[in-house]
Amino acid sequence: MNDKPRWSADTRLIRAGRSLNDTALAPVIWPSSTFVTPTVAEGREMATSVGPPKFYSRFGNPTVNGFEEAIADMEGAEAARAFGSGMGAICAVVLGLCSSGDHVVTQRQLYAGTQMLFQGACPRFGIDVTYVDGTDADAWEAAVIPGKTVLLFAETPANPRLDIVDLERLGAIKGPMKAVDSTFATPLGQRPLETGCDIVVHSATKSIGGHNDVTLGVVASSRELIEWMWGFAVLQGAVASPYEAAGGLRGLRTLGVRLRHQSASARLIAEQLEADKRITGVRYPGLPSHPQHDLAARQMDLSGGLLTFDLAGGLEAGQKLVEGTEICQLATSLGGPETLVTHPASTTHVNLLPEELEAAGIGEGTIRMSVGLEDPEDLLADILGAL
Repeated sequence: MNDKPRWSADTRLIRAGRSLNDTALAPVIWPSSTFVTPTVAEGREMATSVGPPKFYSRFGNPTVNGFEEAIADMEGAEAARAFGSGMGAICAVVLGLCSSGDHVVTQRQLYAGTQMLFQGACPRFGIDVTYVDGTDADAWEAAVIPGKTVLLFAETPANPRLDIVDLERLGAIKGPMKAVDSTFATPLGQRPLETGCDIVVHSATKSIGGHNDVTLGVVASSRELIEWMWGFAVLQGAVASPYEAAGGLRGLRTLGVRLRHQSASARLIAEQLEADKRITGVRYPGLPSHPQHDLAARQMDLSGGLLTFDLAGGLEAGQKLVEGTEICQLATSLGGPETLVTHPASTTHVNLLPEELEAAGIGEGTIRMSVGLEDPEDLLADILGAL
């Protein structure tokens, strides 16, 4: 795809990932776990190659390879590798690239699952981790230990308060590999590889899949790094199902129209909530009040469908709101057609200690809202009614 004329992103979303489709317009699902090998010589060749599409589906699968091809195209990467979940992808990056004695720098503002990986698994494997304020561009470089730091792992916009990491500053740091969890932004919102970062990760379960019916992760990078991680991934076994990969391809086809609608709706709702006295603060990258609004405007093409707000009444007010909405559903995912509300302190970040919640800016009245495809005026009336 990258050898063809530079089509717009919307066109590439429709055209990407079709090299193994033959004449089918819809994604072709290859459910077979294994394939007949014509000869011993061909079997040997496939068993020792990266991502063979018709050998054994833990190594590669035509449907999964098509999804990987599409993500690589959208991210401007040489290659990609799909996984059974976003955490499967993140584990492959961290544990596939780092060894005992290595050092990782990451941010305090993280999805709690990622944070638990750094806090729980990494120390067991002898991997040292330093946490910095992700919004402080100088702190990343200051934390690097020459000859020891292998990986800088960023998440931007960060879950749940949508803090922004300066990707150009991150990508300019010499030495360690730079990985970015770009789940909230999607490939349409930002392209970390274009800023000098080395690896981009997505939980494709979210906006890429886009319909709340797939569980999928993906990593895009240089061919050399993907081949290295592929070896770990084959042993790790967190492979993507062809059914999920087909759902990911279907989701990519409509990502542009969905994300633009969700971004416009989220901004409208954020503006209205910001004026409500029962709400003590609203975080949305598209609002001038966001502390990194100027950076977000430079770095992101779309502000996305996520917003976070804090209620004056704390835990009781938060509980009443998420349990009192009629259209907005209480659920922990994001990026689908249904609008979802989440109380991070009791769900997505429930395993964090009080001081860790405070460091991440998560209060008892913090609400994360994933704006769906409903009429934004109906959603706003639903939230205000619950308030």
